[in-house]
Amino acid sequence: MVDIMVHGNPIPVRERTRRAMRAELTLLAQDLFAAKGYDQTTIEDLVAAAGMSKRTFFRYFTSKEDLVLGKYELLADRLTEAITARPREEPVWESLRRAFDVIVEFFDDERQLARTLAMEKVICANPALSAGELERMARAQEQLADLLRDRMGRPSPADPTPAAIAGAALSCLIAAKKTWIATSQSRPFGELLDEAMAALRPA
Repeated sequence: MVDIMVHGNPIPVRERTRRAMRAELTLLAQDLFAAKGYDQTTIEDLVAAAGMSKRTFFRYFTSKEDLVLGKYELLADRLTEAITARPREEPVWESLRRAFDVIVEFFDDERQLARTLAMEKVICANPALSAGELERMARAQEQLADLLRDRMGRPSPADPTPAAIAGAALSCLIAAKKTWIATSQSRPFGELLDEAMAALRPA
């Protein structure tokens, strides 16, 4: 489903259309990557399956890597919106955990489970994609730290606390994901995340 609101404001129709097309192309590409392999799937394969020209394809994605890793920008945006919607008097760590529910829902969606696991394997098996994933996680951490600076009333860039909290929270998210994958989803992702965040809960 494509969001129609950002921070309480309606998203323009053109932007909603762009997001819908990106989502459709992403799902199509993931199916091809899972079936043929990431390296074996070409841009020509993708545009043929989508029934569009290369020129049209590149309006939405800059590369195959962007198709795989573009989800991180979307999740970062949704995470920002979720934190912004939390009560400002709520403890920051609790706000982060509740905001992470948007990511928990992504991993707990049984309809997408096979595709999600297949794409995690694709990323782990490809050094360039793994590096790209780390880069996007670093961007998400910066975005989250900026949000926490405002929320915590600690705007100084010389104050490491918001960045440290953002990094710790994302580390919990990564730890939960790795455990969830390694244990073949024997426990709910949200439960694993709760344990990870409880281990690092600030005093």
